Amino acid sequence: MVKENSFDRKYPWNLHKHKHIFVKFFISILLMGLAFRLLFSQSANFSPVSETPFVEKTSAGDTHLLDQALQLDDQATQNGKCDLFTGEWIPNPLGPIYTNESCHVVEEHQNCMKNGRPDSGYLYWRWKPHGCELPLFDSERFLEAMRNKSFAFIGDSISRNHVQSLLCILSKVEEGVEVYHDQEYKSRRWIFPSYNFTLSVLWSPFLVKAVISEDINGVSTSEVHVYLDKLDEKWADQFHSIDYSIISGGKWFLKSSMYWENNKIIGCHYCPGKNVTEIGYEQSYRRALRLMLNYVATSNYKGLTFFRPSTPDHFENGEWFSGGTCKRTVPYKEGEISLDSVDEMLRKIELEEFKKAVAIALEKGVNLKLLDTNHLSLLRPDGHPGPYRQFHPFAEGKNERVQNDCLHWCLPGPIDNWNDLVMEMVFNG
Repeated sequence: MVKENSFDRKYPWNLHKHKHIFVKFFISILLMGLAFRLLFSQSANFSPVSETPFVEKTSAGDTHLLDQALQLDDQATQNGKCDLFTGEWIPNPLGPIYTNESCHVVEEHQNCMKNGRPDSGYLYWRWKPHGCELPLFDSERFLEAMRNKSFAFIGDSISRNHVQSLLCILSKVEEGVEVYHDQEYKSRRWIFPSYNFTLSVLWSPFLVKAVISEDINGVSTSEVHVYLDKLDEKWADQFHSIDYSIISGGKWFLKSSMYWENNKIIGCHYCPGKNVTEIGYEQSYRRALRLMLNYVATSNYKGLTFFRPSTPDHFENGEWFSGGTCKRTVPYKEGEISLDSVDEMLRKIELEEFKKAVAIALEKGVNLKLLDTNHLSLLRPDGHPGPYRQFHPFAEGKNERVQNDCLHWCLPGPIDNWNDLVMEMVFNG
């Protein structure tokens, strides 16, 4: 069974969900019966005189029941709302609204179809929350709402993966024009001219200041140096000029790192032979998150900030560096998988620190929300590039061991559904 964290019960409207569904069913049956009674009465006793209004034609008992049901339904609606993050993946015969060929911003590592992935079933699912419908993304409505505004994704390569998905979806109405990129194309900015809408991705994998030495394949030449008491200026300096932002982190704290505070090294994570105290990723991640979330919560920020917890991976029979693979072709069902110990620890830290920060944000009038894609992502082991992060890895009889990517997402793919959640929370959250 899926392990349940106490903070996973943070949505009180779950208590009203089943009552809400029952009430809607009861109302439907009652209205059908009343309508049938009216229809039968009209057909048996037709008269040219105008009929009495519908409610007055019902008996006192029927009207009382109807009033009670409507009041109960209204109360359930006001006491809570649908939990968008609890549900299941259901078949979607329509498939994605864009293709890997129609969208020009898909990176090679996420272009699974072009790279030769033979199956396509992973494209034909959509997220269905329990107790409600999640509307499909409406690009025209979204762009109109974002007119003269800015939206930034702040974090690591999953944030970059996410922003590319959004760019592909929006391209059905208008393609974003790239107006900036850094030297490594990790931080980028696009503008949608017809709407004066700016969309950015700001590369900040630790969210705090960090000195990183690694190549394009993620191979480090030395430990990362992470400053736990200093926010990364790349995003913090422009945060107040952004109307909407999605901030996330997590996985990079598993890397071998040296930790700094007050301009001196206070410890490390996985640094054998360095004669430095091992403090682990848990403590460092908590400190970094607390600094970031407190900054947002106390910032007098007038926009809307989403905090997105880290994304679970689906490596089996090893890790990314030790032959791990992800060969599954269909989603998991509820109860078939749970978070591994590392992802469970990351999530525990994230939810605890978010809970503290959102209480402060409410007092300060800052709009901070949780975009919890963790569970719905956990159920999609089929949506990763796997070996198809490379172009035709098994072509011409190639048999050598291929490094798999079981963390990022194919485009199109499950990550597109994250944007359905974003749109729903922007408009109705």
